[in-house]
Amino acid sequence: MLRILAEQQRAAADLLPREVHDYYATGSGDEVTLGEATAAWRRYRFRPRIGRDMTTIDTAIRLFGDELALPVLAAPTAFHRLAHPDGEVATIRGVHRAGSLLVLSSRCSRRIEDVAAAATGPWWFQVYLYAEASIGRQVVRRAVDAGAGALVLTMDTPYTAAKRRLSGVPVTDDDYLVNFVEHLPAGVDPFEATTQDPACTLDALHELTGHGIPVLAKGVLRGDDALACLDAGAAGIVVSNHGGRQLDRAVPTSDALTEVVAAVSGRVPVLVDGGIRSGLDVLTALGLGADAVLVGRPILWALAADGAAGVTAALDAVRDDLAAGLALAGATSPADLPAGLVTPVPR
Repeated sequence: MLRILAEQQRAAADLLPREVHDYYATGSGDEVTLGEATAAWRRYRFRPRIGRDMTTIDTAIRLFGDELALPVLAAPTAFHRLAHPDGEVATIRGVHRAGSLLVLSSRCSRRIEDVAAAATGPWWFQVYLYAEASIGRQVVRRAVDAGAGALVLTMDTPYTAAKRRLSGVPVTDDDYLVNFVEHLPAGVDPFEATTQDPACTLDALHELTGHGIPVLAKGVLRGDDALACLDAGAAGIVVSNHGGRQLDRAVPTSDALTEVVAAVSGRVPVLVDGGIRSGLDVLTALGLGADAVLVGRPILWALAADGAAGVTAALDAVRDDLAAGLALAGATSPADLPAGLVTPVPR
């Protein structure tokens, strides 16, 4: 883990109430998947290329027409006001100052329109399906109208997995319902109406494509599922095990990435998250075929430690580490990575 990320994580642990820290940090079950995430990226080694001019290194990428300063996006995570009073407004400011992109969670704790108003760059919106389907449709419509550049449907959460370190979600009712309250049908229980809908099918993915912006399928760990999502209209795939918060003992995303990349075969961008804590982790993911990565908890720790400035500092540090890795690997940019750069360590 990069030094600044470790320092921000320690600062967040000192600053946040225990129940908030545990809400962000916990995994499901015995936390096997959570515990494997970071180490899994270190099971790979590089075969660098030599004899090339490395005077200029450019970490920028283009993704769905938007140019980003680095191939590292802020993953969708819930309830940022638990970490900082300005919540997702501070997060998006910090992300955009670093030249990156925020995937705004549908369980954000600021109004979608307020976050969009603070944006100075592109952002996407993460989608859940809810027990009261009309709520989700109206929330998505608002996100699209507010300027979301893509929708990211989380497909690995038909139910929310049990987490031993939690006795509940430490968020106020106002923050929990901030984007739902205006859409609640009369007489419904607001918390039952906004629980996960277990019928998150490929039909739901296809329905989202009707908004006219790219739709990515998140939570994919298999090549056959990736192909099924493409057939349903997905414009991108996110290889993810939900940060170890859903099915415990799910494979590390680094292990699933190669299969998914092979199945997709360049038809759409493939992104990956889970345990990425340095520029060399990013370089590994790119070398395995990912077009970009997402980071979740490090953004939360950075936000808790130093608000928007902390988020920018965290992403800048990952970008600088990636630039150094690219240069030493013999690549001037993510697009210039040599074939066969990454090889697994024999077990």
